[in-house]
Order: sequence, then C-alpha cells, then structure tokens
Amino acid sequence: MDGLRQRAADLAFALAWALVRRLPEKTVTWLFRQAADRVVRRNGRGVRRLRGNLAVVRPDATSKELDALTLAGMRSYLRYWQEAFRLPEWSDQEVVGRVRTVNEKLLRDAHAAGRGVICALPHLANYDHAGAWAGLTGMPVSTVAERLKPESLFDRFIEYRKKLGMEVLPLTGSDQDVVGILAERLEAGGFVCLVADRDLSERGVPVTFFGRPSRMPAGPAALSLRTGAPLIPATLHYDGPQLVITFHDAIEPEGGTAGMTQRCADAFAAGIAAHPQDWHMLQRIFLDE
Repeated sequence: MDGLRQRAADLAFALAWALVRRLPEKTVTWLFRQAADRVVRRNGRGVRRLRGNLAVVRPDATSKELDALTLAGMRSYLRYWQEAFRLPEWSDQEVVGRVRTVNEKLLRDAHAAGRGVICALPHLANYDHAGAWAGLTGMPVSTVAERLKPESLFDRFIEYRKKLGMEVLPLTGSDQDVVGILAERLEAGGFVCLVADRDLSERGVPVTFFGRPSRMPAGPAALSLRTGAPLIPATLHYDGPQLVITFHDAIEPEGGTAGMTQRCADAFAAGIAAHPQDWHMLQRIFLDE
C-alpha cells in the first residue's frame, strides 16, 4: 500500500507541474484557495497540528481567532505549492520583481567580506522563491534537501530547485560528505541556505521556542563555527503579491552550537510571531506535546 501511495503522489506532482503552469494565474489562485478551504473543513491531522502550533504562537487567541488564523495559514501553505508549480515558468524579472527585502545590507556586506555566508530560515512563506532571487541577484545558493519517497519524486524536487539556480545536496542516502561540501562552498566565498526550524534527526540542539521545549538542527551553527562564515537568520512573509525577506543580525559565535542555535530560534520566533499565517508547520515541533 505504501508503494501505491508513493507512486500516486509522484504522479500527482508530475501532473501538477505539467498542468498548473498552463492555467491563468487568477484561475490557479482561485482553485488553490478553494482547495485550502476544503482541507480546513475536513480538519485532518495536518490541519489539527497546524492549529496546535499556531495556538502556541498566539496563546491569547480566541477559538474563533485561531480558526481564522488556521484558515489563513492553510491558504498560505497552498499558495506556496501554487507558486512551486509555476515558479519555473516565471521570468527572471518576475522572480526578482516580486521580492522586497528588509535589512538586505546585512547580507550583502557579509558576503562581500569573502568568507561565505550561511542563511538559516524557518518554514515561512516561499523559501524556494527566496533562493531563486538570491541566485539572480549574484548569490547562488547551495542547500540540502530531505530525501523523499519514492526516489522519482525526490528527483523531481531536486530538478525543480536546480532549475531555480540552486545547488541541492541530499541530506541522507548519499556517499557525499554533505557537511564537507558545504564547508568548501563557504570557504570559497559561497552562500549556503538551510531551512532550520525542524529537527529531522531527533539529535538536534535543545532550544526554547515560544517558551516551549523544542529541537533545531545544529548544522547552521556548526558550519559557522567550522568555517568562520557569518550566520544570518532570515524570515519571510507574504505581502500581497510580494515575498518579503527580512534579514536579522548575524549570530555571534558565542556559547557554542547550543547558544548560536538558540539565538537562531529567537530570530525565527520574532519573524513567525509577526506573520504566523505564513508559518507552514504541519508537523510536531514542540516536545512537551
């Protein structure tokens, strides 16, 4: 049964990438919004998890307010997928023109220093769009990707991100020394972006996140300590048709991996609290649940 589900998922994604890009944008936006609303009405496990996570972010929200926030969150999540299926067809001008930045000088000055830069991001808005923007504005991205099943679906996502100008390394299941390759890129003055608000290994760094215990990957901080490349957290949100990328102050190399990861978590929390509807966290993240 798992094999059938995996093949069905692969086929669904293949059809979406083939068909969604051919429809008018207004039609696609309407369809994906209707799909989001239907998913929320069904109130499946992912929706319940999203609502629970948002309740931690907004503990004072009434039940009605939390319902509205969950609906907005699912609409934002489906917008990410809508854009994923259409991004390869956007012109370079569209990719860059739909981005607005805050504190971009923090990133550019760090990159100009020549030691490479690490950017850590949470699952906010559309980080693929952010990666494509970075490459088109002179900072091609190296990143890692969680291995998906079936392999053909994983290959589709690798190819999709390559089309957006990113170098993508598999997180697991490869003979490559992923950490070593990323360190080489940084030592050559490159730009490494890592989505880092959810620990996939269960060996992550303990952090306090919105006042609750959680774990986050050690990778960004460990790479920074290994290479001397500055670690800059970034948070994203949607503002109408635009993607807004906010760069936060570089994380000082104090307190080792644990201290740096906690300060990343604090930056993530600030961005998520400001725009919780764009935090696409449909998985368990708080350890005390």
